[in-house]
Amino acid sequence: MPPAKKRARVYAPAKIRTAVLAQFGNVRTAVRTLTPEQLELPTRLAGWSVRDLAAHVTMAVETVSRNLDRQAPPKAELTLVQWPFATADRAADIADGTRELAAAHPDLDALYEGAGQRLAECLADAPDTRLLAARTGAMTLADYLVTRTVELVVHTDDLNAAVPGLDIPQDRQALAACVRLLADALAARAPGGSTEVRIPPYAVVQCVEGPRHTRGTPPNVVETDPLTWVRLATGRLAWRDAVEDGSVRASGERADLAGLLPLMG
Repeated sequence: MPPAKKRARVYAPAKIRTAVLAQFGNVRTAVRTLTPEQLELPTRLAGWSVRDLAAHVTMAVETVSRNLDRQAPPKAELTLVQWPFATADRAADIADGTRELAAAHPDLDALYEGAGQRLAECLADAPDTRLLAARTGAMTLADYLVTRTVELVVHTDDLNAAVPGLDIPQDRQALAACVRLLADALAARAPGGSTEVRIPPYAVVQCVEGPRHTRGTPPNVVETDPLTWVRLATGRLAWRDAVEDGSVRASGERADLAGLLPLMG
């Protein structure tokens, strides 16, 4: 008998809305404190300054209000776990748009104020089932907001890495949703049950073809912390480096995920 098809993970839409607003607020508060010198620092995104990256965070949430202003598409085209794999094709366009936005809006706090206000207003009455014509593919609003937690968590971490002493907090619900979506994307890329990937306290998934584990200690185990997982899944950290520095613990012949990562470009 074939294994039962895995159910899609369910997210609580109200909590995701709150998490998106909260993490956007966390970033805005931190960006207000950055000096002109800090804004010109390089980031780990090639060719992007801190100013560019800070501006891009507003782009990540403006897509919600912008897509809600457009006519709803006839049907969904993209499931949530497909989204991470659909982002790479737009990388060049996003980079160009980010630099243009940063150059056009030297007052970053005003840019954040406008984006935050539009986001809060559009989320006040838009139904979770509303379809959005996102460039990656049509999705429900509820699913699209989960993808915004990935954008916000990843770029919060990018900003913290770029500016010495900056410590923007990660909203717990946003971080949990980001970790879970990227873990589920790994399981979709490499379906199977031979390897257990643990990212406490937020996610455990089984993946990779091979003998399915049923009880006791799995023979192939990968374990890491949430932010290390996010960095691996998005190409900020190489698998080998994470294993060597101990931030990833991997045991078993099918526990090497180097060939499956990153999930997003």
